[in-house]
Amino acid sequence: RQAFSDRLGANRLYGGGAAAFTLASAACGLAPSLGFLIGARLVQGAAAALMLPASLALVRQSFPVARERAKAIAQWTMSGAAATAAGPVLGGLLTSTVGWRSIFFLNLPVGAIVLVALWRVPGSPRRAAALDVPGQLTAVLGLGALTYGVIEGGAVGYGRPRTIVSLLIALVCFAGFAFAERRATDPMVPPALLRDRVVAVCLSIGFVVNAAYYGLIFVFGLFTQDLLGESALRAGLVFLPTAVLCTMTNLASAGLANRFGPRVPVLVGQMICAGGLAALFAVGRGTSAPELALLLLPLAGGLGLAVPSLTAMMLSGIAPERAGLAGGVLNSVRQTGGALAVAGFGTLVAGRGGFVAGLHQSLLIAVILLIITTLATLALPKVR
Repeated sequence: RQAFSDRLGANRLYGGGAAAFTLASAACGLAPSLGFLIGARLVQGAAAALMLPASLALVRQSFPVARERAKAIAQWTMSGAAATAAGPVLGGLLTSTVGWRSIFFLNLPVGAIVLVALWRVPGSPRRAAALDVPGQLTAVLGLGALTYGVIEGGAVGYGRPRTIVSLLIALVCFAGFAFAERRATDPMVPPALLRDRVVAVCLSIGFVVNAAYYGLIFVFGLFTQDLLGESALRAGLVFLPTAVLCTMTNLASAGLANRFGPRVPVLVGQMICAGGLAALFAVGRGTSAPELALLLLPLAGGLGLAVPSLTAMMLSGIAPERAGLAGGVLNSVRQTGGALAVAGFGTLVAGRGGFVAGLHQSLLIAVILLIITTLATLALPKVR
């Protein structure tokens, strides 16, 4: 997708992604069968994958001054947090009153507004870039095989042939990806980028923070509906305070980054997340929905502090024309962390030990990973 951004310019790529996402949303709403719906959802995902790094590149392009860029990135992140806040509640409300198709039709006017507004955005620079087809194929196949292997391992056991085969395929694909990136003219993930210490730590933090947040939000969503017996709408309301707090702390993150540098809010945010996860060990079958909503607040607050400044910290040493590449890699790593955590934590709570035991195992994994990335952040030099 970075090659597309370089060839077309970030604004053109974003516009193409927005148009494809809008059309795919219409197809989802009109889907006559489950297979058609799944196909349209795949197109939605591909379109969103084009839009995310292009949008961050547009922010980097529009705000070259570090102080202004930090505020813009905070607002960029806040918009995602606001969508996270509205999504579960609005989705539950529309599903229970109008029907599930209305969720997709809601995207149509939003997409139209975005496409009209994009006409006012200045053109982005373009440069020749080759498509890294081997890198893209091996990455997609490797992640797909790994995710399938994690899910199957939890369902049927890691000693079963299909689980072993899928994990071996993932290993081979990742080895092929590393080989392809070293030989590619325009690699999807340049090896030199990963050799940068700040970039490597930022990518690790992005993976872990998203794994902790989205993996556990998925698990607690199941907990709220399956164990507490709440409806889809009431389950969505449980997560509304966390998303609102995440939106608010996005703004605080920009202020802290401007005053102390982005490393401070990234560090503090991870510490708050780890403390919040430790508090969630108190959750059990006797926990009420309001109590759960309260216990989730530190996790959301820490995430809101860390993520905007994490993006700013990673982009601080990146040339403007490579911002789309760096942003694309970071977003890909974050999404991978969330997807693998949903698969892994989901298998733990479905295990023989029971839901609560699997929940506590998931929390322990997330806390350990956050401690590791927090220590790695402490070892970084100050970044302005």
